[in-house]
Amino acid sequence: MTSTSNRYCGLVLAAMILLPVLAVASLALPWATKLSSLNETVDDRQDQLNRYRRLVQSLPSIRAELEQVRSNDDFKAFYFKAETQALAGAQLQSQVQDIVSGASGRLISTQILPEAKQEDPSRVRVRTQIQGSTDTLLDVLYKLEQARPFLFVERLSVRSSARPETSLRNTRRRRLPAQQMGELTMRIDIFGFVLGAES
Repeated sequence: MTSTSNRYCGLVLAAMILLPVLAVASLALPWATKLSSLNETVDDRQDQLNRYRRLVQSLPSIRAELEQVRSNDDFKAFYFKAETQALAGAQLQSQVQDIVSGASGRLISTQILPEAKQEDPSRVRVRTQIQGSTDTLLDVLYKLEQARPFLFVERLSVRSSARPETSLRNTRRRRLPAQQMGELTMRIDIFGFVLGAES
């Protein structure tokens, strides 16, 4: 009887000790996991904050360099100088027209594309459709590369304007008319940068 009651008392005492320990452990483990996750998040945010601080600290020097470039007359030759974005667009259209006619191409259409906000310096962009030969395309691209102010090709698509003729005798045999050989239609988006433009 005594050993049984001693054993029973020992089990009750062990249960009284183990139950609080298990309860504390079941609360402490998720809490520790959450705390570790929060610490990692804080570290990530601290790294991000440090990067942003470095960027903010470098902003005055970047602005000073930009002002130096703007005031340097040597660099002004590489930008369109116009009071408004519309005037810069007209200058770009005129320059593209001269380039295309100088390359013996036909300017089908040209339109000024809307400007992207928050650009400094701002860009002026045109979409141009040109007809000509392969040599015309190469000549236009070469002249765009050599142009001052700087011009950049943003998008370029080329398709053939030729339509194959189908012979009545043999529908499988197709040939191109002699006058349409080598004719291409080119769509080019071109942009340049503008100093001092206002919308």
